[in-house]
Amino acid sequence: MEKPFSILQVEINKLQSGEATLNKSLKSHTTWRIGGPAKLFYEPSSIEGLVEALRLINKWQVPWFVLGKGSNVLIPDDGINGVVIKLGDHLASLKQEDELVTVEAGFSLIKLAGMMCKKGYAGLEFAGGIPGTVGGGVFMNAGAHKSDMSSIVTKALVLYKDGSVTWLDHSELGFAYRTSTLQSAGGICLAAQLKLRKDDPVKLKESLQRHKAYRKKTQPWKDPCCGSVFRNPLPHYAGQLIEQAGLRGFTIGGAKISEKHGNFIVNTGDASANDILKLITYVQKEIKNCYGISLDTEVAYIDEAQLQTTL
Repeated sequence: MEKPFSILQVEINKLQSGEATLNKSLKSHTTWRIGGPAKLFYEPSSIEGLVEALRLINKWQVPWFVLGKGSNVLIPDDGINGVVIKLGDHLASLKQEDELVTVEAGFSLIKLAGMMCKKGYAGLEFAGGIPGTVGGGVFMNAGAHKSDMSSIVTKALVLYKDGSVTWLDHSELGFAYRTSTLQSAGGICLAAQLKLRKDDPVKLKESLQRHKAYRKKTQPWKDPCCGSVFRNPLPHYAGQLIEQAGLRGFTIGGAKISEKHGNFIVNTGDASANDILKLITYVQKEIKNCYGISLDTEVAYIDEAQLQTTL
């Protein structure tokens, strides 16, 4: 039976907490600029509205997926046969009490890092070039420059797929390299409390600018990409392995391994999700053949298996 997306759209819009739209293209909502339409696209404007919307989604037994800034994800060419919940600028309130900052999931990490450094609060400098949201950063334990979200998150407000909402302490979030317990539990980070520290704003601004300059010099920040494609198989680095294998610039269709950094795949203008997948598979095969090392992806391909469903 066809899923009742049109009925669900009406019911969600009656909540008057954001807008639900049918068959919305996701290309402009991903940093790769790739992806087909979502059967239903919903951008909540409040946490309470999102909780109620999820209950409606569960009532109709419709699969769903949460999207932030759209980095670190690859959307299929034929789109998402479910609800895409976009946590963006409409879910981005912030409250600060000295060194403690409580911020909603849709807040931009880049914007937050710049704001806190300007005010003289340290801890977020590493995130000044990460094109994601606070919620996505907690979910993935996003990091750079030898630091990550686990170093500053004290607790997170989490919505589970059964509709329950709870605060999880740092120890309960299970942070590890580019992961957290939210990934295995299917939890949505609604907000996070961050513990920063007072420091010299001039020094912090200089540190932030150094990190940004390094990214611009070494990464294809002007080209549509998702960020790092592969997890680093420590003590090795994925980008170095790919470059040593002579794959810099290798192209399949509209997908190309960046000339600047081996761990970035760029959309040269007309890449499909299938082009990206073929290039990822090719790189994995070549690195395995050359070095006997398996490369796991950091980017998530959102196929049917990745969608959340009711319990």
